[in-house]
Amino acid sequence: MRRARPADVAGISALVAEWAAEALLLPRSAAEVARAVEDYVVAVDGRGTVLACAALREYSPSLAELTSVAVSRAAHGRGLGRLVVHAVEALAAVRGHDTVFAHTLQPEFFAALGYEATDRAAYPEKRARPHTLCVRRALAGEPAALAAAA
Repeated sequence: MRRARPADVAGISALVAEWAAEALLLPRSAAEVARAVEDYVVAVDGRGTVLACAALREYSPSLAELTSVAVSRAAHGRGLGRLVVHAVEALAAVRGHDTVFAHTLQPEFFAALGYEATDRAAYPEKRARPHTLCVRRALAGEPAALAAAA
């Protein structure tokens, strides 16, 4: 588990593309990933192959969006999704965000991580995704632990 590096761009974009092809994630081109590589965290195997990823997108000074949460099918069941989400939360805390939100088709996954359903009206840019559920988690009260994890 670590922050993404430029060498991870192809692996991240391929992993996201796999799920985007099934309309489960929004697509991200390699160029988009490269421009935001400092906002990604990855779980890699011993050869450096990207097994899981997630990204942080600033929405406002205190609010950040968790995006591109993906785990390779071969790595499902190892807890890597949970780890990349926690790593992005830690990154958000270090950058001064109080709250993280996500739009998801997997609300049960996020509920297990302490996220709660919230009204999408709070995120006007996201109204075009009526098929997703909006979830959010306050990071307040946990900054020291989250920052230590970053």
